[in-house]
Amino acid sequence: MELSCNLYVDGDFEGTINSDKEITVGTKGHIKGEIKAEHLVVQGLIEGSIEAERIEIKSSGTVSGSVLAAKFIIEQNGVFEGESRLKRDTDTTKLSAKKGEIPKSKEKIPTTPDLKVAKN
Repeated sequence: MELSCNLYVDGDFEGTINSDKEITVGTKGHIKGEIKAEHLVVQGLIEGSIEAERIEIKSSGTVSGSVLAAKFIIEQNGVFEGESRLKRDTDTTKLSAKKGEIPKSKEKIPTTPDLKVAKN
């Protein structure tokens, strides 16, 4: 399922969901499969793999599987069983460098002309 809108699941779903918005799994929701989303809120059950910028497991939520997220929040009584990895931002300038080198920016850094101080 490919989406460009928010989704609320309060029933059973098996398969893949890709969304560039928010997905909320309600207290009666159960998803089995793969989820990719900008923001995921879990109040029910997810079994499978998740990739998102922000994942919130609420107190009634359970996630079993693998998680790749930039922000991963588990409320008290929320349950997570599985493997989690931190999603890091990639360099948006896409500079290349050899291992051990510091990449050089193509953007020029503004400089100021030499200042002269007049004596009175």
